[in-house]
Amino acid sequence: MAQPIQRYIGLMSGTSLDGIDAAILEVSEDGLQLSHHINHDIPPTLHQQLLSLCSPGDNEIVRMGNADYQLGIEFAKATQTLLSASNLTAAHITAIGSHGQTIRHHPEGNSPFTLQIGNASVISQQAGITTVADFRSRDIAAGGQGAPLTPAFHQAAFANSNRNRVIVNIGGMANITPLIKGIATQGFDTGPGNVLMDYWANKHKGTAYDQNGDWANSGEVNIDLLDTLLNDTYFALPAPKSTGREHFNSQWIEYHLRNKKIPANNIQTTLLQLTARSISQAIKSLDNSIDDVFICGGGALNQTLMNTLKDQLNTTTVDSTDSLGIAPEWVEAAAFAWLAHQTLNGLSGNIPQATGAKEACVLGAIHSA
Repeated sequence: MAQPIQRYIGLMSGTSLDGIDAAILEVSEDGLQLSHHINHDIPPTLHQQLLSLCSPGDNEIVRMGNADYQLGIEFAKATQTLLSASNLTAAHITAIGSHGQTIRHHPEGNSPFTLQIGNASVISQQAGITTVADFRSRDIAAGGQGAPLTPAFHQAAFANSNRNRVIVNIGGMANITPLIKGIATQGFDTGPGNVLMDYWANKHKGTAYDQNGDWANSGEVNIDLLDTLLNDTYFALPAPKSTGREHFNSQWIEYHLRNKKIPANNIQTTLLQLTARSISQAIKSLDNSIDDVFICGGGALNQTLMNTLKDQLNTTTVDSTDSLGIAPEWVEAAAFAWLAHQTLNGLSGNIPQATGAKEACVLGAIHSA
């Protein structure tokens, strides 16, 4: 007898802080199917509070507590909007998987930790749905980086036994998941994705991001600056590795721009090249020939970035995950819906070869409805 379809909601607020992605993933014997999705804006005041918490500052604990609660409310609102749009109720949903908003990620040292806020008790209480959150901490407790966690979902959703594939997620940061025939799935952060380009577009154009990469397309690469940026020690680190706003942020780029007089559009072009080059170099460093590269995340909507990656990976097919059945902007939300399914079924959600953990673990804390 066929098992009934289970529905999980994934909530994702990424490094770019550009809103809450909410998606419903249907899990059945036939596989995984994304059914509905919405984007929920983060109120400007809360957006600024979250951004300020990414760097050390005064009265952090109180400010974090306030933002944690308010973001939990916004996650619950996003859930309710999604249910309304899909003509479903809380009773139709098995659980929510909430990534939360990362405000610190320090997986190195003697006391490694990662911190995502967005109060899961508030989500569960207001949405009336069991909520799984804090996925990254268990992996760190097992000796891992706590990231990336999407490779396990990429393997479940996109692997093909006849093709060597790489899934590239370009959010605020960028990470890759090689899906190589006969080799255990790996994955690691390649470096900045959209975060530096978004910062520069906001500073000089007053926009949240560079639409289609049009502004970057108007400039020229500054080779000296690009070489300097690529000389950052992170890019030479061996995998597994992960990074975030703690490293690649506005202070990082402004430091490298000090005493330099470069047109603003040329800097944007160079930042796009930095993202593309660090991704393509990581892919080319793999020991196996790659048949296909599929891009997800907001970076897949940047046509200039996509064209640049195609040029740099000219012997490999480059496309978005649209062609695999999940639109690129919803893959991460779908991943955390799937991770909630793994948790509730006592199944591991991390891949040790990707995060560096000593073992595969059941991830997350369960907040019952």
